[in-house]
Amino acid sequence: MSIDHLGETPVYLQLATILRDRIRSGDLVVGRPVPSLPHLMADYEISRGTAARAVKVLVDEKLVRIVPGRGAYVIAQR
Repeated sequence: MSIDHLGETPVYLQLATILRDRIRSGDLVVGRPVPSLPHLMADYEISRGTAARAVKVLVDEKLVRIVPGRGAYVIAQR
């Protein structure tokens, strides 16, 4: 999936949707890390702030948790 940098939907929300879909499909597995911010930046040609904001959306939705010094990890859904 790709990001439409000129689309009406903010880029961070597009990325959050992509990551959410990857979690729900099982491509990103519970207990495993979400791609790092540098990887997201390179893969989607976005800024660090945009990548971090997308991950924050998933943290707020309780799909991902931040482990200080380690990264963001997919958590089990209830």
